[in-house]
Amino acid sequence: MTDASAPAARRPGEQVLAALGLGAPALDPADASAHTFPGGGRWRTEIPSCEGPEALAVVLKEASRLDVPIHRISQGSGVWMLTDAEITEMVEATAERDIELCLFTGPRGTWDIGGSVRSDSRGAGLRARGHDAVAGCVEDAVRATELGVKCLLVADEGVLWTLHRARAAGIVPADTTLKVSALIGPVNPASYAVYERLGADSVNVPSDLTLDHLTEIRRVSGAPMDMYIEAPDDLGGYVRMYEVAELIRRGAPLYLKFGLSKAPGIYPWGTHLRDVTLDTARERVRRGRLALDLLARHGADGDMAPLGSRLPGPLHRFPVEASAPLAPTPLHSAPLHDENDKD
Repeated sequence: MTDASAPAARRPGEQVLAALGLGAPALDPADASAHTFPGGGRWRTEIPSCEGPEALAVVLKEASRLDVPIHRISQGSGVWMLTDAEITEMVEATAERDIELCLFTGPRGTWDIGGSVRSDSRGAGLRARGHDAVAGCVEDAVRATELGVKCLLVADEGVLWTLHRARAAGIVPADTTLKVSALIGPVNPASYAVYERLGADSVNVPSDLTLDHLTEIRRVSGAPMDMYIEAPDDLGGYVRMYEVAELIRRGAPLYLKFGLSKAPGIYPWGTHLRDVTLDTARERVRRGRLALDLLARHGADGDMAPLGSRLPGPLHRFPVEASAPLAPTPLHSAPLHDENDKD
C-alpha cells in the first residue's frame, strides 16, 4: 500500500504554471495504484537489449560510473544466440551484483517461414508457430535454467502456460520468473489479468497506453508491469520520460525499462553488430540516469524497491492441476466395430 502521509511528487512546471494561472487540477487519489513489490517499493529498473557478455560488461561499467541502480538486465535475441560459456559468464556477472538476468526463449514468428507475419495485418506476430516452435522455446528454457538463468522472456501465450506448468512440475526451478514480451503486450485489463493467470510474473505493456489505461489495469491486477520509458522505434519510439513519476503512481509495481529510440535494430545479434550494440547499451544506461535524475527533481525517487529483489509476490493463477495433458487426440472416440461382431 502507498503511504498516505508521504508528500506527493511535484508535477513538472507546476509552480511556474500555477503562478501564471495555468495550474492543473489536483491529482485524483483514486487513480493511484495500491500495489507494491513484495518487501516494499513501487518501482524497479531494467536495462533491455543486453545481447551478450561484452554488452553486459559495458552496461555494468556504465551503471557503476553513473550510479544507476539495476534490478534486471534482459536480452532480446534469444537463448539460442548464446553459447553455454556466454550464458554462464552473464549468469555469474549478474549474480555477483544481485541483478536478475532475463533471456528470451526460442522461435518467434518473425524468424520463421510463415508469410502472414510479413503481411499488412502482421498475422500471428511473434507467436510460436506449431508444435516445433513451442518445443524450441521449451528447449531454450530448460537449457537456460540449467545454466543458472532465473528469468525467461516469452512472446506466446501457449509457451507461457507451458513454462508455468513446467515450473509447477519442477521441470524448471520453482523460483524461475516468466516475463511477457512487449511484442505481445496486453492493451486492456481483461487480457492483462489473463496473462497473470497463465503464469506471468511481469507483463510488458505497450508504451502507448494512456495513464487511464494503467489505472484500469491496476484495478484488476497487481502483477508487476514492465514499461519502456523510451521505446525502440519498432515499438513506436515513444518517449515518456517526463511522465515517469505519474507512470509509477498509476502503474506500480512497475519496472522502468530504459530503451532507446532512433537506434538500429540489433536482433538477432552477432559480432557484425558489435559497435552499435555496445554504443546503444551504454546509452540505455545514460537514459536511465536521466530518468532517475528527473524523478529526484520531482521528489518521486524514494519508493524504489530494494536492490536484489526479483520475485513478484503472490499472484492469481489458473489451476495447473485442472489442465488436460497436451497429448494427441485419438481420431476415433468409439470402437471401429461393434463389440458384438464376431471375426
